[in-house]
Amino acid sequence: MQDRYRPRLVDRLLTELLTELPALLITGPRAAGKTTTATRHARTVIRLDRPGEAGTVAADPDAAIRGRAEPVLIDEWQLAPVVLGAVKRAVDTDPRPGRFIVTGSVNAVLDQPTWPGTGRLIHVDMFGMTVREIDGHDLNGPSFLHRLVTQGPAGLRLPEPAPDLRDYLGLALRGGYPQAALAASAEGRLRWSSSYLRELFTRDVAELSQRRDPQRLRRYFDVLAASTAGVVVDKTLFDAADVDRRTAAAYDRLFQDLYVLDLLPAWHTNQLKRLARLPKRHIVDPGLVAAALDLDPDTVMRDSDMVGRLLETFVLSQLRPELALDHRPPTLHHLRDQNGAREVDLVVELAGGRVIGLEVKATSSPTRADARHLDWLREQLGDRFAHGVVLHTGPGLYPLGEGIVAAPISTTWS
Repeated sequence: MQDRYRPRLVDRLLTELLTELPALLITGPRAAGKTTTATRHARTVIRLDRPGEAGTVAADPDAAIRGRAEPVLIDEWQLAPVVLGAVKRAVDTDPRPGRFIVTGSVNAVLDQPTWPGTGRLIHVDMFGMTVREIDGHDLNGPSFLHRLVTQGPAGLRLPEPAPDLRDYLGLALRGGYPQAALAASAEGRLRWSSSYLRELFTRDVAELSQRRDPQRLRRYFDVLAASTAGVVVDKTLFDAADVDRRTAAAYDRLFQDLYVLDLLPAWHTNQLKRLARLPKRHIVDPGLVAAALDLDPDTVMRDSDMVGRLLETFVLSQLRPELALDHRPPTLHHLRDQNGAREVDLVVELAGGRVIGLEVKATSSPTRADARHLDWLREQLGDRFAHGVVLHTGPGLYPLGEGIVAAPISTTWS
């Protein structure tokens, strides 16, 4: 049978790390392709979503992983958490590289002080597929941000043919979960994503929290989806979803632990005063926004506010997987002053404190006015300002001022 596997950006990193380190932990959303990719790097697979294997591992985890052909993939560790202690003991006894790959789709206990993986399991984040992966673009080439940092605008490449606004919305609504993104029809993708959400609010949530009302969870998620890429006061969200403050905070944490919600922190520096401190919430995959709100390109095109939200959520979904490959990744933030007069969609802080500012605009021909907040940021930061880019839906790559260019969104993967 012909191998239908689509190579992922993370493949090269996994290959390199397994030659140096004894155990890796791949985390990310359920159905992002972790098991499929990890299996290609393993010689033995232990699937804990199979009750029989989970029961054997729970009964005697040390025996269950001993003597297997390595690397041993332990899939969905959270279904038999005692296996982590066995991995720790095995690695402490024999720290040869390439022994274990562990995958998981929840983040609830990874930050606990007594978590047994500390110092033994090296984290690798994995997200949904990018356009670069789906279309098979050069996966070994440098990332968009690396090209921008090392070569400036000269490192950006224009695709042929150039997408337009409707094309970008179609790519965003397709999402990055492999089963949905590679489906033949928009109807198939939407049905898959809708089913994913139903499982999320029932089965997946039960792994982390036994007492949650699926209907209220769904209502709150729909509010989050409608406000994706927004800086929204918490009270506005929980009032719209008809839940109280404590419930909304618990749901935020729950969706983050399931890797479907990302809270982008506000950026701060002593050089700028009176900046807002509220995070910006993004649904991690724009395909889930489509499923939650029953969106297609035609309905989105009638709502300019949703167009902007989806495009920004989509851009972030293209950048996030590439950042995860860097051993010292740049940090992502947003910037907004307290009265909302100035804001920058994405502030990328590089090692050494230099900054790239990114604006996402639903226009095919941005002007200097679309770069005014990047102009302001450059003036405030001086030499710390590395580059500014207005990512847009047209075909052109051209300057918009000192250190600032207009570039198609597609340059993030071309």
